[in-house]
Amino acid sequence: MKKYLNLFLTMLKIGLFTFGGGYAMIALLENEFVSTKKWIKKDEFLDMVAIAESTPGPIAINAATYIGYTVLGFWGALTATVAVCIPSFTIIYIISLFFDAFLSLTLVAYAFKGIQVCVIYLIFTAGMKLLKKMEKNPFNISILIIVVAAMVLTSLFAVNFSTVYYILIFGATGIFDYLISLIRSRKEADR
Repeated sequence: MKKYLNLFLTMLKIGLFTFGGGYAMIALLENEFVSTKKWIKKDEFLDMVAIAESTPGPIAINAATYIGYTVLGFWGALTATVAVCIPSFTIIYIISLFFDAFLSLTLVAYAFKGIQVCVIYLIFTAGMKLLKKMEKNPFNISILIIVVAAMVLTSLFAVNFSTVYYILIFGATGIFDYLISLIRSRKEADR
């Protein structure tokens, strides 16, 4: 029961102090689960981020479900998912009660502007940390260059290209690379 309470309070804290969505929470998740709690290893954390991003739903909820399941199975997944959702649900519900009055407050408008800048910083640093931990092989580097080039080109020419296509294209490319390496290793084993 103590493990469930620990998981619940940890996810509640993460849900409460995460501004800007799942990407902004990546650094906090890594610090909490890899460094502090040591519930998962760095390699597994990178896999969790990839799974959480490529499955339907918010990254924060997918990551919480993954962590909960890894640590305590089905009930852990349920506990972590509920805990990470409670702060957002509560805050949004309270804001919805006073939405018009809330938005008209000058102090709130300035607070949101400050939070926007902070969110950009959090997303950027999370991306840089993941980039540093990425295995530096020719395949990964070429995928990174292609994605960055595609993002710059679609931004410059105002092309609306969904991130879903990035995930599908490069997920298929990763599977293709795996199959090629599998065929190569079988040919070498047959020699």
